[in-house]
Amino acid sequence: NGQKPLLLSGRIKEDNDIFSVDLANPHFEDCDIPENTIHISRNLFVREGAFYEKIKCVSYAEKQCQFILALAFYGDFKDIFEIRGVERKVTANKVRYCAGNSSFKFLYDGLDQLTRTAIIDFTTDAEFKLSNGKATFLITLSPEKPVHISYTISMMVGDEAREVEDYQSAKASIEKDREKINALFADIKASNEHFSHWIERSKADLLSLLARTVEGLQYPYAGVPWYNTSFGRDGIITALETLWVAPGIAKDVLLFLARKQATELIPEKDAEPGKILHETRSGEMANTGEIPFKEYYGTIDATPLFIMLAGMYYDRTADIDLLKQIWPNLQAALNWIDVYGDLDGDGFVEYKHKAKNGLTNQGWKDSFDSVMHQDGNLAAPPIALCEVQGYVYAAKQHGSKMAAVMGDGHLSKRLLEESVALKDNFNARFWDEALGCFALALDGEKRPCKVVSSNPGHCLFTRIVDEDKAKRLADHLVSPEMFSGWGIRTLSSKERRFNPMAYHNGSIWPHDNALIAYGLSLYGFHDHVLKIMQVLFEASLFINLQRLPELFCGFERRSGVGPTAYPVACSPQAWSVAAVFMLLQACLKIEINSVAKTIVFDKPRLPDYLGNIYIDALMLDGEACALHMKRLKNDVGFYLLQKPRGWEVLIKK
Repeated sequence: NGQKPLLLSGRIKEDNDIFSVDLANPHFEDCDIPENTIHISRNLFVREGAFYEKIKCVSYAEKQCQFILALAFYGDFKDIFEIRGVERKVTANKVRYCAGNSSFKFLYDGLDQLTRTAIIDFTTDAEFKLSNGKATFLITLSPEKPVHISYTISMMVGDEAREVEDYQSAKASIEKDREKINALFADIKASNEHFSHWIERSKADLLSLLARTVEGLQYPYAGVPWYNTSFGRDGIITALETLWVAPGIAKDVLLFLARKQATELIPEKDAEPGKILHETRSGEMANTGEIPFKEYYGTIDATPLFIMLAGMYYDRTADIDLLKQIWPNLQAALNWIDVYGDLDGDGFVEYKHKAKNGLTNQGWKDSFDSVMHQDGNLAAPPIALCEVQGYVYAAKQHGSKMAAVMGDGHLSKRLLEESVALKDNFNARFWDEALGCFALALDGEKRPCKVVSSNPGHCLFTRIVDEDKAKRLADHLVSPEMFSGWGIRTLSSKERRFNPMAYHNGSIWPHDNALIAYGLSLYGFHDHVLKIMQVLFEASLFINLQRLPELFCGFERRSGVGPTAYPVACSPQAWSVAAVFMLLQACLKIEINSVAKTIVFDKPRLPDYLGNIYIDALMLDGEACALHMKRLKNDVGFYLLQKPRGWEVLIKK
């Protein structure tokens, strides 16, 4: 009746599938219906390029009542980059509107010669009419006899086929989808309900980001809303974080990126033969070339990370068939490191962007101002980031192992020798004794960027750090200037460019902390690992839904106050919600090797708040393994409940 309903509550289901809203009517004076007499429930979800909603109206009045319910629709079809603030230098076409008897649609003729269409179809037992994007329903309610309205918004680009499902059919389909993708993950429960919820929320968020590609693969889209597409680096790191509990994610990531691997030298895309994709976009501005990201390769680290993931996936699964399938891609990626990655032949991999509108910085901290010297001046390219050398070291180590499996002994020997030489060279050139830390990078003149940052923590993850330097680096990472009380900052508070509200220069990223924690565990720094695990768990308790966002601000922790939100952080973000799995892996110090058929726990530790951990359906060669771990005083007790025949579970104390 021209008034907004009153909100009672709104919530999302634990599995992320459906958003439910309960509403009530305001007081309708003209028809004498008291406030809170009519209940309106709304259930909404998105599936396979369509939006579904079911509305149910129920009256609790003693007599029949009647009112008008109206729904208004519009779409502007703006590109996601335009929404983010990129100013277009062209004039977009106007949105068109067409109406039928039980549906209407909006159409936009893009400058990329593709028409984008949204069609809204209605199903209801109420009388209704459509006009100018508004659906108006005459609702007649007898006491406790509901009236239903359902509608579907189908969204299509170009000549895409339209497959219309009704609400109930689509809801049944998402339940089947959930059962299928849930089987990707081991089942983890804890005696601490909040930790169990963190695990379940993270799993639900990650599964909701798994998108089916045109090739039929499940790829973890980077984050909602800004990065709801395939990113090479993000997909690989998400797969690494979940490898021990969900190796199927890594398999599809490897297959997808192998198919998208660059085969030509295309400067305007920063593409080079063998290079792994940075991101792909399908919007109007990408199609017209207004932005360079239709298929963009401006990443320095996705290629060695791709090789790393392949090697670690093979260790986890012994999937020789996949290794054979992508071996040519791995060879091309290894060749890219030597031919295109090392720009000046000094043994280090550097970047310098070629695309006109491409990324200036091409590591994971890809802000324009994320690589600097002590005086705050930005480093000039080509830039050799410290963590990238670690990724290359690990890539050659894993490449050597995979080459041996593939029967290429010469390549295996060469890669191993190159990795050893790189490690020696890296520790000699990047370590700064006065700083007590590795330099962030070497600039174009090979001058070290002598700033303390989180980047060297990734070097622990890749094992490129010499043992005699690891302790000082570890202590730096949890020092007061790096550790805010909510996690490790991206940049030390003592540095000239430190800003706790900056995207990469003082903020805290959960995935960054997870990789560092896992690296610390490899060097035996258990107390450091538990410290990171503790604060990120506590941070999750302050954050809505216990969903760790892309990042949060790096302010000092204050008593009784949670971490300060970064205003435009993606949430959920794949590599952030996946961080809990790698953090738990770091605590348990678990290594699964399907080639050797062993599960090794190397001096595991559990934080105080985790008395018991239960792991079920941990899949090994297609069979389940089940374990129960109990925290003891200065130790962890184990109960092996189930394991496949031929496997060994080894516990090092």
